[in-house]
Amino acid sequence: MKLIHTDNFNGDYPDEKFVTGLNSLLTRNQLQDIADICNSGDPNKPRYWKVVPDDYVLQPGFEP
Repeated sequence: MKLIHTDNFNGDYPDEKFVTGLNSLLTRNQLQDIADICNSGDPNKPRYWKVVPDDYVLQPGFEP
């Protein structure tokens, strides 16, 4: 499992990124705990954290 951050508003170009350095060291539950902490507070933050499978393909940002 991997931790990513993505657009919080389901935009067409979420510009997703892997959070590096943690994925191979932590379990899925630990990664989910980190995502939950990062997502707590203001629900209108521009970015959202989530746990995805290892084969997840990142969605790019907008490129004109």
